[in-house]
Amino acid sequence: MSEDSDAAANVTTTVPSQSLSNESVSKTQLAIQSLSSILTTAPPSLFSSINSAFSLLHDHEISSQISALLRQPDSGAGDNDLCRWFYDTFQSDYPHLQLVVLRFLPAIAGLYLSRISLRKPLAGFEAVLLALYAHETTSRDNQSITVSIPDLSHPSIYHESREHAKNNSTELNLGVISPALEPHGTVRSTRRARIVGVALELYYSKIDIMPVESKIEFCEFCEVWSGQDGEMYKELGGVVVENGENQETVKRDGRIPLPWELLQPVLRILGHCILGPKKDDKLFDSAFSACRSLYARSLHDINPKAILAFRSLLRLINTSLDPKSAVDYTEPSFSNVITI
Repeated sequence: MSEDSDAAANVTTTVPSQSLSNESVSKTQLAIQSLSSILTTAPPSLFSSINSAFSLLHDHEISSQISALLRQPDSGAGDNDLCRWFYDTFQSDYPHLQLVVLRFLPAIAGLYLSRISLRKPLAGFEAVLLALYAHETTSRDNQSITVSIPDLSHPSIYHESREHAKNNSTELNLGVISPALEPHGTVRSTRRARIVGVALELYYSKIDIMPVESKIEFCEFCEVWSGQDGEMYKELGGVVVENGENQETVKRDGRIPLPWELLQPVLRILGHCILGPKKDDKLFDSAFSACRSLYARSLHDINPKAILAFRSLLRLINTSLDPKSAVDYTEPSFSNVITI
């Protein structure tokens, strides 16, 4: 089954059965007509497609035009038509159209963070990011995202605890993946990483539906953000660090601050790109290269948490590339030799 057909199946299951009602079709056609006035050309088939939103999500020609417009020097200004279209489309509250906006989040976030130091007007990008952040704030309803951490003091399906079972659920070990969100109407320097990070968390929640090109674009921006060249760790996989003068990696342009609020969703997205169920060689290579660059950056910044995370991810990559890892030792071996 192809990538697009898999995505089509996933999109179909994320919305109610009446997803192609007259209202949704009307919203989609209005969005396409508005977008066609911004783009140079729009394929005629897009207007006649039964599921125009899905076609808009995966149309290579339209994606190329939008990416080109986003990379123009004045693309992030407050009066930019494309940014206004992204904002209005996401506010339509139609899931299929919201996926189209998320498809271009890597470019929006990547260009926004890379241009902060240039002191250019970026109100258009900020409006889109704030719309995504507000959507997540409303969806989470002031609740943090947590995960239960295994604890041997509590019984499980694999073992019995020697201590008496505790009925108080609050005594479970809970790890906070993403703290509760506070509403923000503007982007300040102290909130920027958190707002962009939450937008990337929303992107990660839909990443199995996103086209491969969108994920590759994200990996490329991760390399730009790192400002480091991680090629020296290609063979080593980030496990062994060279000593002496070879330890200093080559610096690149585009380096940005990388606090944990930003690195955490980046790690999840890269982990999916590398170890996800849908294998794509180009995506794997882009994500692997991004991991090496970010690992080099974490070593340069002496960031223990980031060093541990990226080195662990690189170890997983090495394990997956090792031919011996494909052997399933739980399977019984067969032989034509009879041993007496």
